[in-house]
Amino acid sequence: MADERRHKVSLRPWSEADLQLLERLMGDPEMTLHLGGPETSLQIRARHDRYLRSCEENSGCMFVIIVGTGRASAGSIGYWEKQWAGETVWETGWSVLPEFQGRGVATRATLAVIEHARRADRYRYLHAFPSIYNGASNAVCRKLDFTLAGEYEFEYPPGHRMRCSDWYLDLFAGVSA
Repeated sequence: MADERRHKVSLRPWSEADLQLLERLMGDPEMTLHLGGPETSLQIRARHDRYLRSCEENSGCMFVIIVGTGRASAGSIGYWEKQWAGETVWETGWSVLPEFQGRGVATRATLAVIEHARRADRYRYLHAFPSIYNGASNAVCRKLDFTLAGEYEFEYPPGHRMRCSDWYLDLFAGVSA
């Protein structure tokens, strides 16, 4: 039971105090290896401002991943609207600090985001688009029974081409009305 509390994962909406976390997540070459490299200070600040507004617009929400009884900030996760294959879907993405990786944190945080997106009751599908080379993020999708639709090339960030897996989850499959 004590071990379960120590590794408990929860989410809280992004706040002004989370800029330092974002600097670690998006300003580090290792953390952004599969995302085209680190962002500049100005890009990180602009992202932070978007994250702060995200939950107010009813078009998704960005969260801080909280771990354990000490409520340590372990990373970020969220979901947002995306136009994909002629329809609007939810997209999700996550990033977990190195000291919390390999403990199932991303998997449990993604389960929580799935519930948030389901409760929003706006779109049927939740997609994740990890780089084909990001084994850990692709494993999260497999563990949570996302369906692999294929591989696609994206420009992200602008000027950087990357090959991504398109994983999707039907948020309402097997859910009784």
